[in-house]
Amino acid sequence: MPTKTILILGTGGTIAGSAGSRSDHVGYKAGQIGVEQLLQALPELADWPLRHEQLAQLDSKDMDAPTWRRLALRVEQAMADDSVQGVVITHGTDTLEESAYLLHRLLHTPKPVVMTAAMRPASSCSPDGPQNLLEAMLLARSSEVHGVLVAMQGAVHRADRVRKLHSYRIDAFGSPDGGPVALIENGVLRQLQPWPEGGGLGAKLLNREPWPRVEILVNAAAGDGALVPLLQQLALQEGRRLGLVAAGTGNGTLNRDLEAALEHASATGTAVLRSTRCAAGPVIGGHLASAGSLSAAQARVELLLRLLADAG
Repeated sequence: MPTKTILILGTGGTIAGSAGSRSDHVGYKAGQIGVEQLLQALPELADWPLRHEQLAQLDSKDMDAPTWRRLALRVEQAMADDSVQGVVITHGTDTLEESAYLLHRLLHTPKPVVMTAAMRPASSCSPDGPQNLLEAMLLARSSEVHGVLVAMQGAVHRADRVRKLHSYRIDAFGSPDGGPVALIENGVLRQLQPWPEGGGLGAKLLNREPWPRVEILVNAAAGDGALVPLLQQLALQEGRRLGLVAAGTGNGTLNRDLEAALEHASATGTAVLRSTRCAAGPVIGGHLASAGSLSAAQARVELLLRLLADAG
């Protein structure tokens, strides 16, 4: 039988970033180094059966709909390819939790789909990308692993739980609700929880047009609901459905004006999900629909997919 390969998909990000100084960890430009060069920095992989493709080369703060479509469709294709053991995706950290959740909801994943990233550019005197990439590769070649996962700093996170929790440190990612699903210790995988199951909505869902407008509104002191009717009017002018995610305080609580505006919007056809500004914990109870334990950013992806599915 031919040896199965690992497919590496590069999308840019800090892991592929470069700065003018080896000590500069913030003034770099993301997405400058190709995925082939990233692999060349890991001679440990020289004998591994690998295939790599440069799907995009961007800073993940600029992640867009066309890139999401290409990524989801390519990974779905790889899941059906008997010659592929697993998929590794290099990605920027800024929107990693959103892309991971998107793939988790769209794809049936009988194989490992492992996303990884870095907080320091490849030009750093002590980059974190190579070790993260190596551990992602170890995970992707494991036949017992499946689901969309994020491998960072020796921890393996479920795509529906992972959060970026720090703006600068290399241990920026965590799973505050439930903890990591596994650890990688000196090249050895130690499973802690069951692997996640994919949602199976299908990547072709992203081909539907037009995409709805889904926005996040944050509850804060001295706020109001004035933006809600303005967004309704904008979506109407664009001919798009509107979805609103409310990032509430505490247990998804909303000030009276914002809550009233969102309840009126919900009653008149706008899809609304209530999330929380907190780093952990679900939204329980309330009149407006809860996003559960999803972050506001992931709740936005969830609402986007629901509206696309409803459009069919």
